[in-house]
Amino acid sequence: MAEVLEIQEEHHIDHLPTPNNGEGGEDSPMKISYGKTMMWYFLLSDAFTFSAFLISYAAIRIAQPWWPNPNKVFNSFPGMGHANVPLGFVSVMTFVLILSSVAVVRAVQEGHRMNQKGVMFWMVFGILGGVAFLSCQAWEWNHLIHEGLRPFYNPFGPDANGITHIVEEHQRWSPGPIAFGALFFGITGFHGFHVFTGVLLNIWGFTATSMGVFHRRGHYEMIEKLGLYWHFVDLVWVFVFLAFYLM
Repeated sequence: MAEVLEIQEEHHIDHLPTPNNGEGGEDSPMKISYGKTMMWYFLLSDAFTFSAFLISYAAIRIAQPWWPNPNKVFNSFPGMGHANVPLGFVSVMTFVLILSSVAVVRAVQEGHRMNQKGVMFWMVFGILGGVAFLSCQAWEWNHLIHEGLRPFYNPFGPDANGITHIVEEHQRWSPGPIAFGALFFGITGFHGFHVFTGVLLNIWGFTATSMGVFHRRGHYEMIEKLGLYWHFVDLVWVFVFLAFYLM
């Protein structure tokens, strides 16, 4: 009997799960590494932050009697002077960011194939897409500031809804809600900071890949984690785009 118990105990010890090293993830409860789990926790908490900003935006906008018409505020295009192209430029920005996200997806796929050159190739396009988006946002901010928009002042008066607030002593249109400028620069700036951080992280990922760091580890999980962050930034922009530019 003692010999049977001893054999059972040895068999039980042999099948105990080994400590997870944070790389493979096969022994974690959700079958993913702890590093990837922590990235999901971070993205979830960041999603709450963006949700709070956008809910605040919606609440303040609903409380206002009127709001600037996005087709009149965001109607400029670089190199076209005073051409009226409603939402044309921001559509280009959105398309560029989506393309960069697709490039990062391809980099992750090449990482699964252990293709070092393929990862580097597609990461370059992801980085260039992020830089292009930030450049477009810088131009848009500069243009709107030139038009007079500030976090504390909004020059865009009532839209074409039949409301004609006029300041009699100056005989001009009244300025728009101050909250518009504060929310626009605050939320788009917060998102732009995330894009900037993502570009720096992707540059680091590209550099580490070129040095063979991940190839020597035998996996490209770090590129996957960078991809999760980049796709999150892309997804958040969809909601920002909807809130400011379409509604």
